[in-house]
Amino acid sequence: MHVKELMTTNVITVSSNTSIADARKFMVTHNILRLPVVDKGKLVGIVSKRRIAEASPSPATSLSIWELNYLLAKMTVKEIMAKDVITISPDATAEAALALAQERKVGALIVVDEGHLVGIVTTNDYVYRILNPLLGLGKPGVRLHVYDCGTTPKIEEIVRFINKHDLTIEALHVDDSPERGTRDLIVQVNADDPAKLIEDLTTRGYRVEIRER
Repeated sequence: MHVKELMTTNVITVSSNTSIADARKFMVTHNILRLPVVDKGKLVGIVSKRRIAEASPSPATSLSIWELNYLLAKMTVKEIMAKDVITISPDATAEAALALAQERKVGALIVVDEGHLVGIVTTNDYVYRILNPLLGLGKPGVRLHVYDCGTTPKIEEIVRFINKHDLTIEALHVDDSPERGTRDLIVQVNADDPAKLIEDLTTRGYRVEIRER
């Protein structure tokens, strides 16, 4: 999967002369945590909810609500935005983008193609587009935890048993557990009652549990 398949393309942006008060309203209205700052089509920075909070007067201030709102209306995004924006190409792989985000310790990457902002990819995009399908969330069936089954021959054998019962694999991944010291197989099959499959696997020597969804 590539970034262009993950990213949100309808990106809400602001200009650098937008007031902090207006930027905060945009974030609340659209339920977002950050706004790319674009001037004359060029990406010049990014402002986050955290930066706005840090720039806002302390709750312990003696200023009145009117005075607070006045200050925030006077201050602009340009004064608090981060100018070192971490960007990624839409053709980059999802893995490369995630590695970059983790390396730079950011929760979102601005997607730029030939100098133009074309999207934004966030942690939530990874959760909904990759992690949820990987874990089988929203898919039918029962999830099985097969212990000590992380090798290719064992996985192949599990798949043969699933085929024997004419079941479909909805999701599958290997779970590395440092605590248990094993590589386990998590497989979700489209069965209402996987008792016969579990019986076959148990008879073959596998330890199997139904995993809570």
